Amino acid sequence: MASSSSVLNTGGGTAMTDPVRYPVSASPEVRTKRAFVLVLLTLLLPGSAQLVAGDLKLGRAALRVTLCAWALLLLTVAMLLLNRSLVITILTNPVTSLVLVVLLAALALGWAFLFLNTLRLIRPVLLAPKARPAVGIALVLALVVGSGSVGYAAYLLNVGRNAIGSIFGSGPAIKPVDGRYNFLLMGGDAGDDRTGRRPDSLSVLSVDAETGQTAIISVPRNFQNAQFSAGSPMRSIYPDGYNCGDECLINAINTEVTNEHKDLYPGVADPGAQATLEAVAGTLGMDIQAYVLVDMDGFSKLIDAMGGIRIKAGGWVPISGETIDEANGIHGMPLGWIPAGDNTLDGYHALWYGRSREFVDDYARIARQQCVQQAMLKQLDPATLLSKFEDIADAGTKVVDSNISSSQLGSFLDLAIKAKGKEAKRLTIGPPDFDASFSTTPDFGQIHERVDQLLASASAKGAQSAGIPDDVVAVPQAAAGHVQAAGTVPAALPAAVKAEQQPSPSDFTPVTTTPDGEPITEEMLNQFKLEGDEESIRQLVATNGQCAPL
Repeated sequence: MASSSSVLNTGGGTAMTDPVRYPVSASPEVRTKRAFVLVLLTLLLPGSAQLVAGDLKLGRAALRVTLCAWALLLLTVAMLLLNRSLVITILTNPVTSLVLVVLLAALALGWAFLFLNTLRLIRPVLLAPKARPAVGIALVLALVVGSGSVGYAAYLLNVGRNAIGSIFGSGPAIKPVDGRYNFLLMGGDAGDDRTGRRPDSLSVLSVDAETGQTAIISVPRNFQNAQFSAGSPMRSIYPDGYNCGDECLINAINTEVTNEHKDLYPGVADPGAQATLEAVAGTLGMDIQAYVLVDMDGFSKLIDAMGGIRIKAGGWVPISGETIDEANGIHGMPLGWIPAGDNTLDGYHALWYGRSREFVDDYARIARQQCVQQAMLKQLDPATLLSKFEDIADAGTKVVDSNISSSQLGSFLDLAIKAKGKEAKRLTIGPPDFDASFSTTPDFGQIHERVDQLLASASAKGAQSAGIPDDVVAVPQAAAGHVQAAGTVPAALPAAVKAEQQPSPSDFTPVTTTPDGEPITEEMLNQFKLEGDEESIRQLVATNGQCAPL
C-alpha cells in the first residue's frame, strides 16, 4: 500500500522511498534522525508519530485526545486567572478529584502505550549499533517526562484527595459572618494516657472574606470564667460560665467534655473540640464557624515536611529538661537552647520554640506561637507545596483534625493566597495587651469591645464605616489594661498618624549580649543553671517573646 509515498521503478519491482514511513531504504544517518524525530513527536504531540509513520487510525484517535487535553489545560489556565477558587474547588472536591485521578491515570497509560508503539515504529534493529543506546535513552527519558509526569500528577492528586478526606469533614459549607470567616486553631497534647486532647494553644484566625486580611486573637490556656456561646449545651451545666475556680481553666474544657459530657453533643465527631470552640466564641463575643486542631506531638512532622521555618528570635529559648518542681515550674538542665537572632528551625526546634515557657510566662510563649503560625503561612509557598506535597499531606493526616467541610477548601485556599504578603493583626487576651491578672478576672465587655476594634482594623469596610483610615486604628494602650493590636497606633497619638510611622512588630533587636556587652552563649546560660542562678537566666532571656517570621 503505497498511498502517497514515492515509488522508484527498479525494473523488477518498486521500492518504498519515504524514509519516515519506510525506513528500510534510508541511510543509517536518516534512520537515526527519524528515530529521534518520532520520539520528539510522541513527547510533544502524542499521536502525531503514529499519524506520519504508523497506524493512521490509532494516530488520529490519539491526536484527538491530545488536542482535547491541551484545550482543557488552556481552559484551566484561563479559569485560574478568572476564577481561581473554582479550580481549587474542583481539585479538592472528593467526586471531581476522583474523576480527575482516573482520567490522568488513563492518559498516563495511553501515553506510555504510544511510546511503546513509537519504539516499534523506530525498529531498533535497523539502527546502527552505536545509535541504539542513545535512541533508547532518549525514549525512556521522554516517557518519564511525559507519561511519568502525568502519572505522578494523578498520584499526588490522589494523595491530596485521601488527605483531605482524612482531615476535613463532609458537612455543609459555612458562610461568612459580618464578612469574615472565623476559625479556632487549637494546638494540643494527646498522649496514650489521656482521653481527648488538652489544647495548650488557642487562637482564633479571623479572615476577611474578600481581601484575605487576617487577624489572630490568642486566648491563654489559663483563662478562667470562660463564657459559653448562646445555644451551647454546656450552658446547662455552667450557666454563669466555666467558673469552678482554679481547676476550670479554658484548656480543661476539651478533656472534661470528652470524658464526662459527650451525651450533650450527639452526632458531633469531637464534642470536646466543639465545646472549646463554643467557650472561645462566647468569651470573645464573636461567631466562630469551624475549628482546626493540631496535635503538637506530631506538629514537628509538618514543619519538617515544609523544610523548616525561618524566624527572628528576640531572645534565647530553652529546650526544657525534666520537670523537678512542678509547683514552681522548675526543670532540670536544659536539653539545648534556641539562640536569639535569625534561625531556621526544623520540626523539633520549632515545636520547642512554640512550647517552651521556662524562665518566662505563658504570654511570651503565646507570642512565639503566633510567630510560628505566621511563619508557616508566609513560607508555605506554591513551590514548597508542590515539591514537598506528599510529605506535607502525609504529615497533615497525622497531626490535623478539622470540622471544615472539604467542599469549601477551594474558597479558603484562595483566601489564603490573598492573605500572603499581608501582615496579620494580633491581639492577646493577656499581656502585653491586658494586665497579667486579666485572665483570672476578665471583663467580658472590655474583651468584646477590643475584639470589635481589632476586626474593624482588619476589614477595609469596617474601618471605613467607623471613620478610621485603612492603616490606622486608635485603641487604648495596654498599660491601662486595654488592648493594642500589633501594628496599630496608640490612642495617645493623633488618629491621622500613619501606621507605618510606628514600629513594626518585627522591628526589634535580638538580645545577644549581657548588659555588660558580653556575648550570651549556651555555656553561659547552662553555667547559671548549674549554679542555681535562675534569676540571671530570666533577665537574659526576658525578650524571648519577641519574634518575627523571616
